[in-house]
This record gives sequence, structure tokens and C-alpha cells, in this order.
Amino acid sequence: MSMKTRLLGMTLVTVTTFGATSAIAADTTNVQGLYSADELMDADVYLKSDSNREIGDVEDILLGEDMSVQAIVIDAEGLDKEGNYVIKKGDFTVQTSPDDNLDNIEYRVTVDMDEKAIADQPQYTNDWWQSSKAQAADAWDHTKKGAQSAWNSTKSATANLLDSASDAIDN
Repeated sequence: MSMKTRLLGMTLVTVTTFGATSAIAADTTNVQGLYSADELMDADVYLKSDSNREIGDVEDILLGEDMSVQAIVIDAEGLDKEGNYVIKKGDFTVQTSPDDNLDNIEYRVTVDMDEKAIADQPQYTNDWWQSSKAQAADAWDHTKKGAQSAWNSTKSATANLLDSASDAIDN
């Protein structure tokens, strides 16, 4: 079976934990419909620059407040500097060999970084988790407040516009 590239995290989300926002698009020529997080766990991980070199496997999948994929954690036992690294969305792709039988689906993750760049990624530790969780919560709170403020401004402007239109009709 041929491998089709699939990218995770269809929702565009701003999360300051990972620095920048990136949109992730899907290959719509052969849509699979559903993807299995269970099958993605332990998927083999490769470097884009050396597609034959397995560097580890997927250890965890990190979700944002809206439950979209924000990052994966790879257990990079095949690197000179071994460890569990956080790889944000946009820096990896997932290929899947689709099958009608769930037991036959296989995922392959390719990281769009070289070995040094992976080693520079955050280590997946409790300290990282606590810090990132707090930063993400703050980002969501800020987004929520910004949306509330925008709604109030729009509501006020609309009310003023309607009042002005009503005054114009009355005169």
C-alpha cells in the first residue's frame, strides 16, 4: 500500500507556549476520515533529511484546550543526545498506510529538523509540563478576554448604528 501524507491538528490555534502559529493543511485527495491516536502512539519517527534513519518513536500526543494536536513527544533513543523531546505541530508530518482494518493501520512520523535542532527542542519533563500548561492557560484566557472585548465592541457599535438609523428615520 502506498503511504499518504497526513498532517495532524486541523484547527488553527494561537498558543504562546510554542512561539508561533502555523496552519496545518490536509491532503484532501484521499481523505481517511478518522485517525487513531492509539495507533499513532509508538509510531516510528524519522528525520526528513535521512528518511531511512529511525530515531525513535512517539511517546505522547499533546492537545490544546480545544483538543487539537499541538505537539508530539518523541522518545529519541536513536540520537546522540537521547531524551524525550517536544516537537510542535508544523515541525512534523504523519504518513499513514490506510486500511479497512484498524489493526493494519500504520503511522510513520517524519520530523522536519536535523539531529541538532531536535536536541535543541524542549525536554518533556514535569517542569516543562507545568510551565507550558500555565502559559497555554494564560494564552487561552487572553484569547477569551479578547474575544469577549471584541464582541462587546461589536455589540455597542451595532446598537449605536441602530440608534443613529432610528434617529434619522424619526427626523
